[in-house]
Amino acid sequence: MAVTANKKVWTDEELMQIKHEGKVELVDGEVKLMTPAGLERGWINARLTVKLGSYILRHGLGFIFDAQTGFRPRGNMRAPDFSFVSREKFPQGKLPKGFGRVPPDLAVEVLWLNETFDDYEEKIADYLGWGVRLIWLVDPNTQRVMVIRQNGERQVLKGNDVLSGEDVVPGFKVRVKTIFS
Repeated sequence: MAVTANKKVWTDEELMQIKHEGKVELVDGEVKLMTPAGLERGWINARLTVKLGSYILRHGLGFIFDAQTGFRPRGNMRAPDFSFVSREKFPQGKLPKGFGRVPPDLAVEVLWLNETFDDYEEKIADYLGWGVRLIWLVDPNTQRVMVIRQNGERQVLKGNDVLSGEDVVPGFKVRVKTIFS
């Protein structure tokens, strides 16, 4: 759950100075302090991060980032639970010290207890507006994954359905049920 702090115009430098043990997002001028994940959510996110992140690194596709990493190509600053940026966006391999001013190619969000896909519409709008190519919403409550493509097309996968990295993370595939078990 998010807790809202002061409403003001925040600079990147000020946001980076906030002392908080969860993740922080900036939405419409308000700082949202996100509480740390519970065990189930953290475990699912960590397992998916290991599987997906290992694949990305092994194939030299680019850079992986955890939930503490903020992206602010414009407007709001968001921190997906997992994100991937292709190496083409940083051809020299040098990453800036501040927030990502380029959008991730893949943004993954793991839903909190009692959340639904509908609770993520604002984030989806930000991500698509930035040019994120692929979004995965992972729902431990229903054991489903909503895939959202850059063109806005949506697909819900479950059980034995195969979640694919499509052309964003070519060759990556995992059965949905294995994300939750």
